Amino acid sequence: MRVKTFGLTGGIGMGKSTAADLLRKRGLLVVDSDVIARQAVEPGQPALAEIRQLFGAEMVGDDGRLRREELARRVFADAESRRKLEAILHPRIRAVWQTQLQSWRAEGRAWAVAVIPLLFETDVAGHFDVTVCVACSAKTQRERLRARGWSDEQIDQRIAAQWPVEKKMLLADCVVWTEGRLEVHEAQLDRIIR
Repeated sequence: MRVKTFGLTGGIGMGKSTAADLLRKRGLLVVDSDVIARQAVEPGQPALAEIRQLFGAEMVGDDGRLRREELARRVFADAESRRKLEAILHPRIRAVWQTQLQSWRAEGRAWAVAVIPLLFETDVAGHFDVTVCVACSAKTQRERLRARGWSDEQIDQRIAAQWPVEKKMLLADCVVWTEGRLEVHEAQLDRIIR
């Protein structure tokens, strides 16, 4: 049996994690590149050592863990620094989700989802049978990001680091609009996986 693969993307704060959770509840297997990225910079991982070497010892705390906010402050304020960080992380992240999808294929699993915020930006859409973009209005996006405790400057920097969601929506095979009630979000996902 052939595994049907979904590449799930969307703008920051637009509902990717919620969509992934809803798909898991429906029995779909999900691999999330944000989770992989966090694992890649755990103490002892080669990526953390590379980040320390490239960005300085101050990026790693006394506990040996990445100082995420400090690194974010640096890379979201400087596009070249962000590109250097992406060069460290993206190949590792891609290798993990590709290996996971191959494993699920070998097991004969029916459905698999990879959550990749930069799916189109990193040119990996061709790896999937269906690409799905979750999206909401800019107003709702900003409200959700402010609820995370981010300043308007942090929000602007992170939004600028991704393609506009309108472009992602045009490239995606399916769009899930996450503006309304959760039941509406669920119904849209159900139509896609049917």
